[in-house]
Amino acid sequence: MNNLSVSNSRFSYPLTTLQQIARDILTYAKQGGATACETNVSDGFGQTVTVRQKAVETIEYNRDKGLSVTVYIGQKRGNASTTDFSPQAINDTVSAALSIARYTAEDDCAGLADATLLAQVFPDLDLYYPWILPVEEAIQLAGACEAAAYATDKRIINSEGASVALGESQFVYANSLGFMGGYPLSRHSISCAVIAGENNTMQRDYWYSVARDTVDLESAESIGRKAGARSVARLGAKKIATCEVPVLFEAPIASSLISHFVAAVSGGNLYRKSSFLLDSLDRQVFASDIQIRELPHIKKGLASSAFDDEGVATHPRHVVENGVVKGYFLGSYSARKLGLCSTGNAGGCHNLVLENAAPECFEALLKKMGTGLLVTELLGHGMNAVTGDYSRGASGYWVEGGEIRYPVEEITIAGNMKEMLLGIIAVGDDVVVHGSKQSGSILIERMTVAGG
Repeated sequence: MNNLSVSNSRFSYPLTTLQQIARDILTYAKQGGATACETNVSDGFGQTVTVRQKAVETIEYNRDKGLSVTVYIGQKRGNASTTDFSPQAINDTVSAALSIARYTAEDDCAGLADATLLAQVFPDLDLYYPWILPVEEAIQLAGACEAAAYATDKRIINSEGASVALGESQFVYANSLGFMGGYPLSRHSISCAVIAGENNTMQRDYWYSVARDTVDLESAESIGRKAGARSVARLGAKKIATCEVPVLFEAPIASSLISHFVAAVSGGNLYRKSSFLLDSLDRQVFASDIQIRELPHIKKGLASSAFDDEGVATHPRHVVENGVVKGYFLGSYSARKLGLCSTGNAGGCHNLVLENAAPECFEALLKKMGTGLLVTELLGHGMNAVTGDYSRGASGYWVEGGEIRYPVEEITIAGNMKEMLLGIIAVGDDVVVHGSKQSGSILIERMTVAGG
């Protein structure tokens, strides 16, 4: 049985039913006076099992469905949504969207995506892998993960639990320009968080793995061991004096720097002029050897897609080339506001990969840093999107002579994002794929570290 056949048997509705609902919505909207319409219809389910201290703590199972309708009367826009798929509820939702549109002011940038940009080809990106996992097996898997964490060291004294989660969904997007596309998706994960204790002090850390296909997940035992080892390594954390030193962002959190960049060059912030990177196209923003590519067609990619939330075709591209910004992240509305063209990013980015010409192993990055701070956890959200000022609580490890000396806590790292991006002096080859943005560890030449 292929994946599509499995999907038809696991969801509440076959994909063909979602397609028919989408057609009905477009018909109702046209009959009601809409000059254009678009809709998204989805159906999904998930299961999460958490084991804590060898006992089952939670078993959660959910089924979700929903549809949204956006109609246009000229350049007046109305939107409504429902979780009821009955014909009457669908008709009522379309009517509600039409009523809203009639009372909405005209917006000369409103409307569907440009028809010439809509996807015509739909490659199979291998995004759906059902996980046939009875609850009993999920409990065993979570238990094995937690047990592996406890077994790493006798100083593991408590657990926040190990969780095994599976998620499967399917959707159809359609609009009145004749576009219709959709497919099933899966996203599965295993996670563990434990607490280490010694001399009346405690430290917590975690690890997790996420993938479309379970064969790409780290083993439950490996995840548990990493969570345990990371927690123990943080014992004996100290405070440090305020200083200015190089800062190395560990791979799992280095992607947060890419996220700040993406937000700054995304359409909404640009046309509202609430970005520290206004008018940055063709300008040097990163260090000269940094590249960022968007790769929307990676097989099994966590953010892969043949088209965006408006049906616009996605394409591989260089967003940053040799440190220079070559593209923004735009949907149709923000593109019109800026006098530009959609980049196929309505709904977000698709597998961003940051790299440089010569990625280095983690140990080499420590040697290159010499003396400085390795950051393994960030706290708070201290980032000013307009000015680029950056200040966040952090914890990690103090490094001297290119070697980790001891864990540190209760510190704040600060700088300005413009200077930080230009100050990237090395990137690691230790990429951890946890989402839509991928990077190895990132070494920044200098930041202010405020200690106790």
